[in-house]
Amino acid sequence: MSTRHLPSLFLSHGSPMMALEPSPARDFLARLGIVLPRPRAILVVSAHHDAAYQGGKATVTASPAPPTIHDFGGFPDELFAMRYPAPGDPALAQRIVGLLAERGLTVTADPDRGLDHGAWVPLSLIYPNADIPVVQLSIASNASPEWHFTLGQALTPLRDDGVLIIGSGSITHNLRALFSARLPIDAPAAPWVTGFTDWIADRMAAGAVDDVLHSVERAPHGADNHPTPDHILPLYVAMGAGGTPLRAERLHHSTTYGLLAMDVYAFD
Repeated sequence: MSTRHLPSLFLSHGSPMMALEPSPARDFLARLGIVLPRPRAILVVSAHHDAAYQGGKATVTASPAPPTIHDFGGFPDELFAMRYPAPGDPALAQRIVGLLAERGLTVTADPDRGLDHGAWVPLSLIYPNADIPVVQLSIASNASPEWHFTLGQALTPLRDDGVLIIGSGSITHNLRALFSARLPIDAPAAPWVTGFTDWIADRMAAGAVDDVLHSVERAPHGADNHPTPDHILPLYVAMGAGGTPLRAERLHHSTTYGLLAMDVYAFD
């Protein structure tokens, strides 16, 4: 991983309980902020900030003090009590609006929206002091993988200005299977999960952008691991932001609850 400038990252954020429960993925993220060059700001593209559920309007957070959003239910009170009081960066939000407009991508600055758990849970581990400005940009789950890759390409100049671009989703995400199985956190990975993640790793190493963009259709058990596209779309944004040709490094690989693969990739 180059220290001359920041990579773009894809993080599998898993369950919100990663903020509280020990796991290999939690341990990895807790070390990651020490290894990375310190950014001046962070842009998170989260699976839980989806333009398809906002009347089709893509938004970027522009609050100077974004609130912590607890966008989940059925978890311990300790999790709901957590806050990630990082400052926002309205000027960066406006720059993102401009960069995307140059590519014909329309996004609106939202002065009110805060940080969902796809942002604050991993950031609370990577940068626990919450002292780096954070903005969030929406995905659009009704748009194509290519649209998200182009979105990432439009954001690439931010990396050389000290902005860490993070796509936060999950390399596997079948909640129906997860809730049905109810496996312990340290259960071994299911073969249909590792079949998919190993295929992704192979295609990443080969620089096969088109294969990765269409992994849900082409990879073994693609649709089983992603019955909806929302959690893999941030991967495509991070890939696009990493520049061309595709240079991917698999920084971490583990599984929680046997079904949620927690892969982390860097693109540079």
